[in-house]
Amino acid sequence: MDTSKFYDITHREHVVCNPTSEEKLARLVELLRLPTNAQVVDIACGKGEFLIRLAEAYGARGMGIDISPFFIADAERRLKARAPSAGITFTQMNGADFKPDEPHSLDLASCIGAGWVFGGHANTLEALIGMVRPGGWLIVGEPYWRQEPSGDYLEASGCAREDFGSHSSNAEAGERRGTELVHTIVSSKDDWDRYEGLQWFATDEYARTHPDDPDLTEVAERVSKA
Repeated sequence: MDTSKFYDITHREHVVCNPTSEEKLARLVELLRLPTNAQVVDIACGKGEFLIRLAEAYGARGMGIDISPFFIADAERRLKARAPSAGITFTQMNGADFKPDEPHSLDLASCIGAGWVFGGHANTLEALIGMVRPGGWLIVGEPYWRQEPSGDYLEASGCAREDFGSHSSNAEAGERRGTELVHTIVSSKDDWDRYEGLQWFATDEYARTHPDDPDLTEVAERVSKA
């Protein structure tokens, strides 16, 4: 089954396509204090909520990139409804292929919860650092292990131990590359409950309205591992 279709089905109830809350996202936007007409990019932007809020708050201009045609279409609808005159565009493409017009030229570059785009956390940091001007913002969301994962958990989740590090090692990876850590947002159990619970709900809703979809079994099996 197409990966974009899977995420379209399972994330239909999500405003933010990550395990966090709208309240935390709103506070992050407040803290950024971007200049008017700041130049920004969000890699793996999902439905565009972060960028749209930046446009609403600061008149930010730039691009949201996602490989999913479903998410891009959703982001464009939301932008038209909330900030139709904003200088934001959404583009369907592989985020790893994005290059700004000039290196070190953006006020903000973000990749939240999608380090796989660049092949891991370290590569994500390297890529975004090359996009942002001195003193600009780097926003990176990366999973981490809360505790040492058991073999049974790794088998059930399909993850490998080396896929993720610790919260502190994620931060240290940025500091080793010359960035300054000024704020972190940690996903709580409630955030994860909401994120995964909405996937189960959306999958059930889709199954009720699309009972003949041949991909239903695969969707249900993948969601059940959450």
